[in-house]
Amino acid sequence: MESLDPILLARLQFAANVTFHFIFPALTIALGWVLLFFKLAYARTGKLYWMENYFFFTKIFALSFALGVVSGITMSFQFGTNWPGFMERMGNIAGPLLAYEVLTAFFLEATFLGVMLFGFRKVPNRLHTLATLLVAVGTTLSAFWILVLNSWMHTPVGFEMLPTGLNGALQAHPTDWLAIVFNPSLPYRMGHTLLASGLTTAFVVAGLAAYRWLRDDRTPAVRAALQTGLVMAAVLIPIQIFVGHAHGVNTLEHQPAKIAAMEANWQTQAQAPLVLVAHPNETTRSNDFAVEIPGLASWFVTGDVNGVVPGLNDYIGNHPPVAPVFWGFRIMVGLGLLMLAVSWVGVYVLWRARDGNPPRWLAQLLVPMIASGWIATLAGWYVTEIGRQPWLVHGVMRVAEAAGPVPADTIALTLAGYLITYGLLLVAYFTTLFYLARQAKDAKAPSLPSWSYTKAVKKG
Repeated sequence: MESLDPILLARLQFAANVTFHFIFPALTIALGWVLLFFKLAYARTGKLYWMENYFFFTKIFALSFALGVVSGITMSFQFGTNWPGFMERMGNIAGPLLAYEVLTAFFLEATFLGVMLFGFRKVPNRLHTLATLLVAVGTTLSAFWILVLNSWMHTPVGFEMLPTGLNGALQAHPTDWLAIVFNPSLPYRMGHTLLASGLTTAFVVAGLAAYRWLRDDRTPAVRAALQTGLVMAAVLIPIQIFVGHAHGVNTLEHQPAKIAAMEANWQTQAQAPLVLVAHPNETTRSNDFAVEIPGLASWFVTGDVNGVVPGLNDYIGNHPPVAPVFWGFRIMVGLGLLMLAVSWVGVYVLWRARDGNPPRWLAQLLVPMIASGWIATLAGWYVTEIGRQPWLVHGVMRVAEAAGPVPADTIALTLAGYLITYGLLLVAYFTTLFYLARQAKDAKAPSLPSWSYTKAVKKG
């Protein structure tokens, strides 16, 4: 174990935790709002199939929320075990932001989740709908505070470093909380993440409905869920492309080395080519087997084919590993274009079908698309986080400065335990999703309480 790098192992362990944890908020942030839509659609139309969808996807929300909470707690422990230097030096900013997330968001969603799950027949309709709304608000507010901290680590402002730590070590002290909270990259990162959650949810809703359709579940609830997911995806993906581009322009201003890695651009140059595929070779500092389109990277990045794209050679020793950032970006963009094509074609096909029933080929296509939002979101997250290396707080604190004195063999052992546990949990999670989908045909919505819109109920 002596040859293993403890910092690299600690980074891999945290990455494994974040990867597993982020799967669940990526779904629940937007799924809470979809549940509210189902509830309001039932209130407006009185059609029972909206409530059938509400109850089915509430089960998925509860399962995902529980796994997200547990994995989030495990992840936070690593600040104290593997990365004590981060909280020692940045705790005056990170600590309050994490506390705000717990006090203003987690308690809100956890409290009203109980009412949403178990209070359907015990509380008035308006209170139950309010509980659903507050759960959706809580998940979004939780994402806001986490993204405030993460964005601040990418674009740190509103603080000063003072020698007040142990042995005179520099500590961050806030000087402007408004600047910290609304730091330069927050609006772009927040918008990009919320839209990614919306797309993840859209394809999960549509994909599970398609799976049920292929298993001869032809109830109106399945058709409604399929249409909801596809329309949601078709509307959100063009917005996501626009916001993603704006996020890239912001990144060019604040983290040019990350843009250089995303484009595998080694020399600062005008009319930089767009590298479609290549093997970024950090030894020769060039691209092997590159397929390029002249001038297109400059146009994408700067809006001008003659615009200057920063080069990695200007940041030797201070730029991220190129290959994972380069390929992560292409996986994200490629899946985004696939989402655009599938959602628009799907909406068109359903619109052309007079009975609203999907053809079998469309249903078969939508089932594997269940994973598309998750994969694209994680690929984008890797681009963001790996692209920040070697900095933990950009331009202020390097990753190595935060690492604790944990031996490499200890980290390797716990990393193996994490990977095995997370692998088993992921298999169980996705198995459960499809099990719930298979059982949904025979499951009936709970009997409606006295406040329900029974006069308007239509099962068609």
